[in-house]
Amino acid sequence: MKMDKITPMLPVAQLARAVDFYTNVLGFEVEHRNDGWRWAMLKFGDCRLMLDESINSHSGAPRDQVLYFYLDDIAAYHAQVRQSGGDIPDLSVTFYGLTEFRLEDPDGNQLWIGQSPPVKNE
Repeated sequence: MKMDKITPMLPVAQLARAVDFYTNVLGFEVEHRNDGWRWAMLKFGDCRLMLDESINSHSGAPRDQVLYFYLDDIAAYHAQVRQSGGDIPDLSVTFYGLTEFRLEDPDGNQLWIGQSPPVKNE
């Protein structure tokens, strides 16, 4: 048995607002959207992310999410997000060696975006 992929699903209060943020600020594309379901599947390269407004109708659903996005050019993406109007902090290097920045989406979901350091040949 093997698992091929995982696609996180984030609860959002307003699907249209969330889709706007992820597409216009973070650069995702809408792959599928169903307003009747209050759900959308977004993509960025090979990565997928679901946004779901209907999760909010389930009172016991968890609300503390952190998604970590790994990029191959964090500096270029950081500049792109700022140019798109994202209110984001400067890049920093973490104690675990990744260059990253962190932000919240309009629904309070934590997005940590980083790049691993290049592997050094010994």
